[in-house]
Amino acid sequence: MIRGLPSRLRQLFTLPHLAAFGAGMLVALGQASFGLWPLAVLGLIFSVILWNVTPTARASAACGWWVGFGAFLVSLSWLVNPFLVEPWRYGWMIPFALLAMCGGLALFWSLAFYLARRLALGLFGLVAFWGLAELARGHVFTGFPWAMPAYIWLDTPMAQVSAVVGPYGLTFLSFAVAALMAKALMRRSLWIGGLAALGFAGMFALGDAMLLREVPADRTVKVRVVQPNAPQHLKWDPEHLWQFYDRALSLTPPEGADLVIWPETSVAVPLYAAGPELAEIAAAAAPARAMVGLNRVDGMQGYNTAVLIDETGAPVASYDKHHLVPFGEYMPLPGLLERIGLRAFTATNGYGYSAGEGPHLLDTGVLGQVLPLICYEAIFPRDLRTVERPDWLLQMTNDAWFGTFSGPQQSLAQARFRAIETGLPMVRAANTGISAVIGPLGDVRVALPLGTSGAFTENLPAALPLTPYARWGERPMFGLLGVFFIAGLLRLLWRVRAKRD
Repeated sequence: MIRGLPSRLRQLFTLPHLAAFGAGMLVALGQASFGLWPLAVLGLIFSVILWNVTPTARASAACGWWVGFGAFLVSLSWLVNPFLVEPWRYGWMIPFALLAMCGGLALFWSLAFYLARRLALGLFGLVAFWGLAELARGHVFTGFPWAMPAYIWLDTPMAQVSAVVGPYGLTFLSFAVAALMAKALMRRSLWIGGLAALGFAGMFALGDAMLLREVPADRTVKVRVVQPNAPQHLKWDPEHLWQFYDRALSLTPPEGADLVIWPETSVAVPLYAAGPELAEIAAAAAPARAMVGLNRVDGMQGYNTAVLIDETGAPVASYDKHHLVPFGEYMPLPGLLERIGLRAFTATNGYGYSAGEGPHLLDTGVLGQVLPLICYEAIFPRDLRTVERPDWLLQMTNDAWFGTFSGPQQSLAQARFRAIETGLPMVRAANTGISAVIGPLGDVRVALPLGTSGAFTENLPAALPLTPYARWGERPMFGLLGVFFIAGLLRLLWRVRAKRD
């Protein structure tokens, strides 16, 4: 314990807890914008060693929570930024929101560490429950799979493995290799260390081989992406919003593009009243078509919408965002929360947006079928699963909410993983950046820097053949989980039998 603190705090801030917290912080340093994957691997190894020396299941749960809390606190530090848009109204909530979110997400890791110790399934059980915890984190209460450990491998060949097993599977494999390395250190075993190195090298070799695949030549069709750079605290200000609109309009001439794309909610007028603005955009984009983000109102319901317009400005197809941000775009239990004065940040009245019907494709003509994703939806691999495979992916986003240090960079990183997982190119149109065209291997072909206004015209990359992950989904992950759970049970049975003998 640490001297000089009250007894209850000394019980909380023990050296094992602080060590676990530090291990979690190391894990986070693999995420954008740090990108220090060797330190992240070291953090995972250290976490496994700390779990291994915990004496009880309760101590294991505490270890897992502190590891998770450290990892999420660093990775999700950008969460303070939405509260700083109107700090006089929401600034007081920063410590409560950040600590509650990170502490709540850490409970998934805490439960994994607890169950592995309580059921005595050893390192096999720890890896299996830890991987299952990450899968649950992406689904429970609509899910929040931001900063998955798999993302530490971005810009390394290992990232390509997600095209086979997905990001959850790659996260699981990362835990497995780290556990093997930890066991080699604890046992001081060269052969276990060699086995860990072989597994690590094998995944790198697989990823490297996938990078060497022949990629089809870019298509002859082009997109133009407009980045107006409207700061969030000014975006809806009546004195500024038309300046941002005029700026976007001036950047719209297509320069040979077949489709001009504006970001999420870049048109301030709702769809029912936006006829003049859409006609202006269509005229500026001619002879190309345009796709813009705005709000759509239907009765008492509002939607965050992407609209494809024709050469006259008439809407020809639309998509309503269906995976909404809790507390940001809608309020769970609105009647209860109204009593304490909480309302969605993005809602000017009421309780935010309504959810659309679900993912579906839009026909963009010569560019083919596109799957639109609005902002937050691109962090969910499952939101990219449609009956018919699209020709390309489109993320229209307003990352101005996320600040400038790590949020927009992590958002881009996740978009790149969606491209790798599906073998499809992705176009990102981001209000303040980072707008980009991403190839089917996750490579950034062209990008506009964060915090700048501008536009680019670029050929649309071609798609790769259907990836194993796009075909099988999480089934490989469940297969890996099953193998490790069985191995953990066999280990337990062997130890019980050895004690009886």
